Amino acid sequence: MSRPPLRIVLADDERMVRTALRVILDAEPGLEVVGEAADGAEAVTAVRALAPDVVLMDVRMPGIDGIRATERILAGTAEPPRILVVTTFENDAYVYDALRAGAAGFLLKRADPDELVGAVRLVARGDSLLFPEAVRALAASHAAAGLGAAAWAARLTHREADVLRLMAAGLSNAEIGARLGVGAQTVKTHVAAVLAKTGSRDRTQAVIAAYEGGFVMRKA
Repeated sequence: MSRPPLRIVLADDERMVRTALRVILDAEPGLEVVGEAADGAEAVTAVRALAPDVVLMDVRMPGIDGIRATERILAGTAEPPRILVVTTFENDAYVYDALRAGAAGFLLKRADPDELVGAVRLVARGDSLLFPEAVRALAASHAAAGLGAAAWAARLTHREADVLRLMAAGLSNAEIGARLGVGAQTVKTHVAAVLAKTGSRDRTQAVIAAYEGGFVMRKA
């Protein structure tokens, strides 16, 4: 029995962007665009009505922007979708705020179709889509310098610390397992422990915590 397709909502104030994304995604097996939104308020309504698996969220939209929409979706939905920010500029402060709000990662609008499709599938299965150099630069520009790391960092085991560093380097669970020579379930167990100890909702927030707290070395 085949799996149902991944359900996707597109949120962008530019209709041409939404149309281009729909054409690319609907052409892929196992992916289905089930709704569109022209601003953050519409995105929240669409998520509640359509229960998508993934939302592609522009951050700069009129009215309620993508950051506030992300917060409302994650706070007000029993089983929230994974939110992937689609942005023009990787060093945009809006992107960093969206990641802190709970977005699973970000993708540049100039990404090619294969990257877009791969990104949707990646976040849908629970991984985060982060570009380490960009996140490091964003953290250096927008986060308070290295306070608060010791409280949770001291509670990490050596293996959990290794896993967090590899998460911050942008590796998926499968890649972390291959690097450390452990199975997928073991990686999931370590990731869950890292989330609990850093007080993070998901992988992305754990990576942000690692940069903000100075656990991972930052460069301006």
